[in-house]
Amino acid sequence: MTSHPGSVGADGAGGVNSPYAPATSATPGGALDGAGGPPAEADRPADGRDGADGQDGQDGQAVVPTQERRAHVPSRPRVGHIQFLNCLPLYWGLVHSGALLDLDLFKDTPDRLNEALVAGDLDIGPISLVEYLRHADELVLLPDLAVGSDGPVLSVVLSSQVSIEAIRSVALGSTSRTSVLLARMMLEDRFGVRPDYVTMPPDVPMMLREADAAVTIGDVALRAYYEHEQGGPDHQPAVLDLGAAWREWTGLPMVFAVWAARLDFAQAHPGLVKEVHGAFRASLDLALREVETVAAQASRWEVFDPASLVRYFTTLDFRLGPRQLEGLTEFARRAAARGAIPAPQEILFADI
Repeated sequence: MTSHPGSVGADGAGGVNSPYAPATSATPGGALDGAGGPPAEADRPADGRDGADGQDGQDGQAVVPTQERRAHVPSRPRVGHIQFLNCLPLYWGLVHSGALLDLDLFKDTPDRLNEALVAGDLDIGPISLVEYLRHADELVLLPDLAVGSDGPVLSVVLSSQVSIEAIRSVALGSTSRTSVLLARMMLEDRFGVRPDYVTMPPDVPMMLREADAAVTIGDVALRAYYEHEQGGPDHQPAVLDLGAAWREWTGLPMVFAVWAARLDFAQAHPGLVKEVHGAFRASLDLALREVETVAAQASRWEVFDPASLVRYFTTLDFRLGPRQLEGLTEFARRAAARGAIPAPQEILFADI
């Protein structure tokens, strides 16, 4: 593992019996979330026979691998994927590069993917910055992969029916971890308000029936942002972009999520971690080179038009370089000072 000289606050492999098995997972050798194809050569017996009864698989007969053969076929790494538009470019790149065939992909909300990676039910995946910091001793970061912003993020927002100074109650979206803590930092430490908090499903109208303001992330937040922008400065509810607010407050980028591998998995399978990282980085680069195509295809199934999606995908910061690490470290320092995460410790990166 490679350590990073900066310090931050501190916030699995398995088999078919893992309790974490969303219905949208990719099945080895079968159709992978619409990117299907034939089983890889490694999944077929080397001699074209099943080895059990001498059938050679001709005349349309299925070739069944022997038990010995199955025992030596490695399992695909179990990889998490966020079911939000912010990770669509990465998914699009995985599909179009063919790399998806090498992954056992599980799609879910950020909070559930956090829990699965920490519990060892995933090997590699995105994890909210706060949860990474809480479990940094169990994980290694994948270099130069994150979801963040260096200014506006568009999809992490505080929607409010009153001025910030008048906020007395806040509904916090249940799918968020980092953004919830960021909002509390912002309200309490920057604006000096100390509202009551309640956690609710991420539905802005419903949340605002229960509280003065609402913190949401992902597609729900993006919709709230664009609706406010299109409605003009007097449109209600008002919207505060938390990525932009962090940049104004600190002068630094905000990292909302990182990609990490379990430390035990990375130590046991360094080559696989390197392959997955390379596939992620190449897939993301491919998607961003063809971002207008990605946006045009995605807009067929979303409420957002292609131009809005191009703007969103190119606003997001998927890097994790020195400047992003500086922002990450500053967030960790402030979070630790509040007692939200353990004391700072060294960042470990996977050997790539």
